[in-house]
Amino acid sequence: MKKGVLERLESSDEGTFGILRYYDGEYLHYFYAGELPWRDNAPNVSCIPKGVYTVMWTRSPRFKRCMYLVAKVAKRSGIRAHAANFMGDDTKGFRKQLHGCIALGEKLGWLGGQKAILVSRPAMRRF
Repeated sequence: MKKGVLERLESSDEGTFGILRYYDGEYLHYFYAGELPWRDNAPNVSCIPKGVYTVMWTRSPRFKRCMYLVAKVAKRSGIRAHAANFMGDDTKGFRKQLHGCIALGEKLGWLGGQKAILVSRPAMRRF
């Protein structure tokens, strides 16, 4: 079982960004993480509350493949970890590819003038 810590470093209308670290028993791994901005845990527009969660490898009915599921998030369901670049508040003109899920990447940077998670698909394969 993987045990990790997601440390949130900053949050703005462009998204919530942090670092996920986990130890697999031999090596320490890290990824950049991106989530939606905090919007009082509102479904589809907010990151999840700070807390301790169990993450399980399960089949997603929406994505029709196995993915990591963040289980037992209060007042939320279907919170997954998957590849994405943008996690901004779309009501304020920012792009988003998340609806409450968490994106992982190998880099943090800018795409088209917006803060973004980069090299996301390779990071998800490594995770």
